[in-house]
Amino acid sequence: MDLLRHLRIFVVVADELNFGRAADRLGMAQPPLSRAVRKLEDELGAELFDRSRRQVQLTPAGSVLVDQARDLLSREERTRALVRRARDGDLGTLRAGVPPDTPAAVLGALVAECRERALRIDLQELTTDEQLRLLASGGLDIGLVQQPADVSGLELGAETRLELGVVLPRTSPLARLPEVALADLAGQDLVLFPRDSAPGWYDTALEICRAAGFVPRTVRQARNPEFLIGLVTAGHGVAFDQGPVARKEPRVVWRPLAGRPLAQRIRAAWPRQSPHRAAAEFAAVAADVLARDRTPALGGAEAPAAGTPAGDGPRPWSVVFG
Repeated sequence: MDLLRHLRIFVVVADELNFGRAADRLGMAQPPLSRAVRKLEDELGAELFDRSRRQVQLTPAGSVLVDQARDLLSREERTRALVRRARDGDLGTLRAGVPPDTPAAVLGALVAECRERALRIDLQELTTDEQLRLLASGGLDIGLVQQPADVSGLELGAETRLELGVVLPRTSPLARLPEVALADLAGQDLVLFPRDSAPGWYDTALEICRAAGFVPRTVRQARNPEFLIGLVTAGHGVAFDQGPVARKEPRVVWRPLAGRPLAQRIRAAWPRQSPHRAAAEFAAVAADVLARDRTPALGGAEAPAAGTPAGDGPRPWSVVFG
């Protein structure tokens, strides 16, 4: 029996919980799909699906198998990818994913540090969701993913936190405050990154806002930081940002959030099985670069509001080991 083929079929049926839809998804007829599932059940000596009800359900044995099957199939895909790369002589290059909103200064420092350590890297701009899919399939060696996220089967590096402030139209009454509480934003629209780019962080951000008394009237989506600032400028809401991009636009202001409730949490993540030999070293380099990065001072880009300490601005990256 081709175990991996049968496991692929089983996983699709487990996803759909419908033999007809699973057959359509796999591009095969339903009878051979059903026979393949039965053959797998015979091989393992356990029923994987409860077919006695109107809707197909996983049995306890099926629930145990589905996680193991996903892990095994991911490892198989990654092994194939590694073998192909070794065949093509490309095993020395580390393919690393970074979030799309990573500051240019951080990218420059990261590339320079890797060059100094003779680490060959191929940086790719990818959302957290894209990075996790590629890490599972073998298309990526390491990623800087935004937390929280499903990182099962992955090793993790140090956690880096970057506190966020709020971007407001310069004409907003809140722009006169030295810092803004989330509750002060009640009744405002919010511009936020698309949920599919980092679902865990998106949900966490909205949950923190609601708990603090800020329930946005509407949530608009902006993937690019420049577009995000543009929507605020056009009066389509407020946004959360690290600060540097906002200070380039004279029609908006950036203010810290009281209590610093919102912080992006980023960790390097790489496969636990068959990791790239340079993955752990890159994770340490990335954590070090993020930890020592400092946002440029305000300078002449924007004068602080009355009552704002001269040094008030975006907080630096900080790293938590553990």
